[in-house]
Amino acid sequence: MKLLPALPYEPRPRDFAARLRRARVPTLGMRRARRHRGRRFLLVLLAAVAVPALASPSPWRALGIGDAGDAQFTADPMPFEQPGNSFPGSAYYYIAPSPLPGADAASSDGIDLVELGLTNGPIARAMRIDNSGVDRTRAVECLTAAVYYEAASEPDQGQRAVAQVVLNRVAHPAFPNTVCGVVYQGSERSTGCQFSFTCDGSLARVPARFFWERARNVAEQALSGYVESSVGLATHYHTNAVHPYWAPSLHFITAIGAHRFYGMMGRAGDAGTFRFAYAGGEPLAAPHPHDARADKLPDPVLDPLALQRAYDSGFKSAQGGAPAGAADAQSSAPGPAPRYSAEVQKRGGDKQYSGEALPGNHGVRPEYQNSGQWIAQPGH
Repeated sequence: MKLLPALPYEPRPRDFAARLRRARVPTLGMRRARRHRGRRFLLVLLAAVAVPALASPSPWRALGIGDAGDAQFTADPMPFEQPGNSFPGSAYYYIAPSPLPGADAASSDGIDLVELGLTNGPIARAMRIDNSGVDRTRAVECLTAAVYYEAASEPDQGQRAVAQVVLNRVAHPAFPNTVCGVVYQGSERSTGCQFSFTCDGSLARVPARFFWERARNVAEQALSGYVESSVGLATHYHTNAVHPYWAPSLHFITAIGAHRFYGMMGRAGDAGTFRFAYAGGEPLAAPHPHDARADKLPDPVLDPLALQRAYDSGFKSAQGGAPAGAADAQSSAPGPAPRYSAEVQKRGGDKQYSGEALPGNHGVRPEYQNSGQWIAQPGH
């Protein structure tokens, strides 16, 4: 057995030891302090600039924009605020805008608009289609088409006037009582329709989107109660390029843009003939199918002069050919006494229904006898 030589002795290694410097853990306070260093620098810089300026001997002047603070302005009083030019209620005559712009005015309010020079005849009432169903949709579509194809190039007032003519016809008993019925009346004819665009091929043109939306806005306003008072109760109009035979015999109201507007004369054009109450029942928003037989059949509505004569003759025949006063006297004459049974005759017959015991009106003071009546002329 061979022995290995002995290894030299090595001391046991000691444990490693060193002193290391740890980095500081950032805290919330250190972050805030680092964030505000820039602000502190700005404050020091502003103080360095402001302190010498405040310490300068020049007089201090408040901040201002030019000579705005030195301007002297005196408002002149309004005419109704000046002595001698005012009276009770005069402020409304100076401050109010144009009188009754598109207002829903009528003769029943006690104001004679014709005497005031605000219109050339009675004004239509508002016609509102509040329901949002099929009737409203069809009415808007038909009225938009009428405004677009009849007055696309007209000013706003001209488009509102065309829409008002359509609504005036809806309110007149001689025309259909729906918007689509009025717009497409006579469209089954090859000529002679009430609105020329419904039978002359204009509907084949694709409308321009911008002008169509403009016409739709006018139609929606008219169906929401807007009244174009400048055309009154006009039911007819024509362009300046034509002169129809009926124009001299109708009541000319006004001219707006390229159109002249007319109302009917006599009983057909009276304000009491119109009834601005919408009943619904709108037909399809489309022209009627062409019918060759319709061209041969007369249509009394196509001739406004014949319509005027029909209304006047109908009124006279209703009055029996006698003056209105005589007809009223005949209608107020007492009729024959009714025939009663024997039992009623024993109790007095017709005398017990005569109302002889009712109190009279002798107890009403004279200043209250006209209570409840419209005052046509205030102050009289």
